[in-house]
Amino acid sequence: MDISPANKRNISIIAHGGAGKTTLSEAMLFDAGATDKLGRVDDETSSLDYEPEEHKRRISISAALHHYDWNGCRVNVVDTPGYSNFLTETRDALRITGGAVVILSAISGVKVQTERIWEFADEFEVCRIAFVNKMDRERASFLRAVDDMEKVLKVKGVPVQMPVGEGPQFKGVVDLVSMKAYIYSDDASGGYEVKDVPKELKAQASRMREEMVASVVEADDALTEKYLNGEAIPEAELLKAIREGVLTRRFIPVFLGSAAKNIGVNLLMDAVNLTLPSPLDKGTIRGVIKGKDPSTGEEVERRPEPDSPFSAFVFKTTIDPYTGKLSIFRIYSGTVHADSTVLNPARGVKEKLSHLYLMEGKKTKEVSKATVGDIVAVAKLKDTYTGDTLSEVSEPVVFQPFPPVNQGLSYAIHPKTKTDEDKVPLAMAKLMEEDPALDFRRDEQTNEFLLSGVGQVHLEVSIEKLKRKFGCEVELKAPRVPYKETVRSHVKVQGKYKKQSGGKGQYGDVWLDMVPLARGKGFEFVDAITGGAIPRQFIPAVEKGLRDAMHAGVLAGFPVTDVKVTLYDGSYHSVDSSEMAFKIAASMGFKKAMEQAHPVILEPIMRMEINVPDDSLGDCIGDINSRRGKILGAEPKAGSQTIRATVPMAEVITYASDLRGLTGDRGIFTMEFSHYEEVPTYLSQKIVAAAHAEKAK
Repeated sequence: MDISPANKRNISIIAHGGAGKTTLSEAMLFDAGATDKLGRVDDETSSLDYEPEEHKRRISISAALHHYDWNGCRVNVVDTPGYSNFLTETRDALRITGGAVVILSAISGVKVQTERIWEFADEFEVCRIAFVNKMDRERASFLRAVDDMEKVLKVKGVPVQMPVGEGPQFKGVVDLVSMKAYIYSDDASGGYEVKDVPKELKAQASRMREEMVASVVEADDALTEKYLNGEAIPEAELLKAIREGVLTRRFIPVFLGSAAKNIGVNLLMDAVNLTLPSPLDKGTIRGVIKGKDPSTGEEVERRPEPDSPFSAFVFKTTIDPYTGKLSIFRIYSGTVHADSTVLNPARGVKEKLSHLYLMEGKKTKEVSKATVGDIVAVAKLKDTYTGDTLSEVSEPVVFQPFPPVNQGLSYAIHPKTKTDEDKVPLAMAKLMEEDPALDFRRDEQTNEFLLSGVGQVHLEVSIEKLKRKFGCEVELKAPRVPYKETVRSHVKVQGKYKKQSGGKGQYGDVWLDMVPLARGKGFEFVDAITGGAIPRQFIPAVEKGLRDAMHAGVLAGFPVTDVKVTLYDGSYHSVDSSEMAFKIAASMGFKKAMEQAHPVILEPIMRMEINVPDDSLGDCIGDINSRRGKILGAEPKAGSQTIRATVPMAEVITYASDLRGLTGDRGIFTMEFSHYEEVPTYLSQKIVAAAHAEKAK
């Protein structure tokens, strides 16, 4: 059926891991008749958590999409991950949905992952409502969850409902707008009866309604005036003001229920229709999306109208070894039909959209066309990737791509067989296309294949997918640290190569001056030959011999850096001298200079930002100090601290899992290379011994 943009909603379900996002999404789909069974995570019947890796861990690993129709609205639901290793998927979903339901746990309140997701939602100006889940559990408290949200997330929460009972006695919801009670059946069917507010709750309900009205009328000046004059606020005007408060992000209306028991879910779905934005409401200027003209770089606008030029953003890619590649995109303007040809302006290629699909968890449903506000998938686009824009061929526009992901953990991967080794590059390329949070590269110094990701579980899941999807088995091992060598002293040496073997001999003679350079300067070669001591044609061979010799230092065979070598004298033989002879002489001289110039080992130092809860700050700083780190400062945030530090790479190779243990999985960090520093003597001896043992092996 054709649905107008005003009646479309694109929403993300967001919260920390274990809050009940998938369970709530399944209940919404069931209540709307989009699924015929209430899917459960624990018994692996969820239509949204369908990957074997998700079944194994009982967590959402990737964003899953479905849709339902409810009271005249088409709602596209994105069930997002809440576990810290997979929040890139959550960030990407928030970029394109515009609205979100944030789940608050009635037991544990707000966790650090929710804080991070909240920052993503702020970044993309996402309109939000809150749902306090697990009201049926022991120790559940609705008002405590609201208070925790306000304290931790620094937002104004406005309860628009109150519970009928809490914990095992929880059986329904009082709607503070209509002042009616919804009492639910206990069979998770979602069935309910509408009743008057129970007598024992009337006083509390009246008080909470008065507080709600006082907060909500602030979204409308006319209502504020009515309220201050003591006039009654009609229900319709109150609902309109709640919507305005959400769209302007002045406050967060808070709903409640139990996703597992399907209590309060239908009322939340009503609230999604009422309060969260349609495609017409989303944009910096309401209803307008901005991008750039790829040829001029000038800003252009697209209006969310079916007759506007087509534009869409690819926010997710899935690859199945049997069905192939699916590119999932959100349409911002215009209409597209199956068999249309569109432009990928950033890559300068045209793509044919042979078939269009609506996502229904793992399944798809083919449609003949899609229009503004729709989220659809298309198969087998050859040159389109996550973060790309698709547009009308004659009206190109490029939307801002996703920022790069900062991978916090790297492991070396070792294929188990020669066949696996041959498969690795192609299989990893496909895996990275599906998961942009991965990075795969070969380390030029250690010659290892390195797989980088957000954390330990992220990499483990990726390796499992590699085997399941592409039949490629590899092992994860700690990567070798890319140590380097340099010198401390200034020396002058002679490098002389002379060989006579009956026929034409070999002769090269160089005098070298070696001095250390500042960290990060690399290598500098100076030709200071005068008077023809060495013919000009042999000078490049001298430099090449020096550069070749730098590949392996004299202490442990690590590459040499931060040295300046000046060629200032030498001699040659008119018959026996050759480029090869001077190359060998330079190499011999370099090694001799290294031995005499007090060589030392350098190690890579990483720059880190670590966000930890307040109660873990002391432990984490102590841990960084024990790893030879230097604390640069700590910045307080709401309920947490951000530590800035520099730490040797060798000490933080497995830091992601270590931080999880230190903070109860509440800590997050970013890490990037900073510089090289000299290794302490006591450690240098161990590194040299280990390198020699490795060579002998």
